[in-house]
Amino acid sequence: MFGFARPELHTPAYDVAGDEVAIIETSKGSIRVALDGAGAPIHVGNFCELATMGFYDGLKFHRYVPGFVIQGGDPNTRDMTGADVAAGKPGPDGMPGTGGPGWRIKAEFATNPRNSHVDGALAMARSQDPDSAGSQFYFCLGPQHNLDSGYTVFGTTLEGLDVIAALRAGDEIKHVEIIHDVPRAGE
Repeated sequence: MFGFARPELHTPAYDVAGDEVAIIETSKGSIRVALDGAGAPIHVGNFCELATMGFYDGLKFHRYVPGFVIQGGDPNTRDMTGADVAAGKPGPDGMPGTGGPGWRIKAEFATNPRNSHVDGALAMARSQDPDSAGSQFYFCLGPQHNLDSGYTVFGTTLEGLDVIAALRAGDEIKHVEIIHDVPRAGE
């Protein structure tokens, strides 16, 4: 059989505490998201691992569908201008929307009891294979419950719905910081 080798499923090294909150700084403002480590521990671990590595810093949102989603997290957008991303031009590392971290993670939409695509839900994009998510994520622009049975939700927006609504293709993800909402025992 010919074709590309399929990356193995990745097990994140990040130890999920269950109280993680992501602060996503964008060119349009800040978004605060409660991550669902209990319902989607692989997705939360993967996102936190990438964020703490600085993977998302400087990437652009590459897909905007009004009333549906705003999507980012593709490393192919790192060395592109926002205008070129918005125009759908290819970058030096490939087309926006086709890149990832070099691995894939197991889907958790069937096992997450809170897998609900509400307004501001944070979820992972993937290809046809349910176990193909890597680094690309999206925010729902309004409820999208048709996605509940096929895409893993791993966070809920606490603050910044106005920022999410203002984002467009080409806008920058400046930095993602992971904080803990409440002190853990012994801290």
